[in-house]
Amino acid sequence: MTVKALIASFTQQEDLNFLLTNRIPRAALTRFMGRFSKIENPLVRDFSIALWKLFSDLDLSEARKTHFKSLHDCFTRELKPGLRPFDPDPSIVASPSDGIVGAHGRIADTELFQVKGAPYSLLDLLGDSALVDQHRNGSFVTLRLTSSMYHRFHAPFDAHIERVTLIHGDVWNVNPIALKRVERLFCKNERAVIRTHLSTGEAVTLVPVAAILVASIRLHFLDMVLNAQTRGPVNFPCDVNVTKGEELGWFEHGSTIIILAPGDFNFCDGIGEGTRIRAGQALLKKN
Repeated sequence: MTVKALIASFTQQEDLNFLLTNRIPRAALTRFMGRFSKIENPLVRDFSIALWKLFSDLDLSEARKTHFKSLHDCFTRELKPGLRPFDPDPSIVASPSDGIVGAHGRIADTELFQVKGAPYSLLDLLGDSALVDQHRNGSFVTLRLTSSMYHRFHAPFDAHIERVTLIHGDVWNVNPIALKRVERLFCKNERAVIRTHLSTGEAVTLVPVAAILVASIRLHFLDMVLNAQTRGPVNFPCDVNVTKGEELGWFEHGSTIIILAPGDFNFCDGIGEGTRIRAGQALLKKN
């Protein structure tokens, strides 16, 4: 058995995994990692990336550049041009990021779930009753980004962004083990609610959820990083038009994006729990 396989078998033990990734000083470790990852020292960078490869399936063959200034620079890497083409069909909501499809389906009035048997409410997630009404009985899907994935996310459709709301919270791990054990986890973690409308008028909302080691979300159209240190107003009115495939921002490690769509959108063929999907692939289609 290789060292990587031995580490994987060790960390996949549920009790141990939950202990190591959640029963620790989550916020303090996340702040430390944020500072550490930006150290531009070749020895620190090379050791960190080597350790990262040992604990994950990190593959940098798609990266636009081969030399990184820091671990953070590697986390937020761009890809070679043309590797993530977006489905051109205007009736398609494409995946905004690389990810693994988690819970998905119909919203039962205002209730959705993080895993089977673990419901939570739209109001707890979004914090706005008017926005909840727009997604009542709609569709939802969660996309989980692992630490080794491409961390940038894009506009999944031509749309108008009208508001971003930052909701401060915790930084629980968002892996399947934690989702089974922590009730309403997505409603407890730091997250941004990005309100958009399609060019045809339907409301589609993106909710990037931060997690341990990644309580920072960069949004280009706000020209700022949202995290626990964000002070002042947490509602950011916007008047921004974006085109499908346009880069919206990035996570600084790995996390989850929840997509909320109207009820007349159905899931495309091949979308199922555990499916790996790439940014640009067809996710939802309007009837």
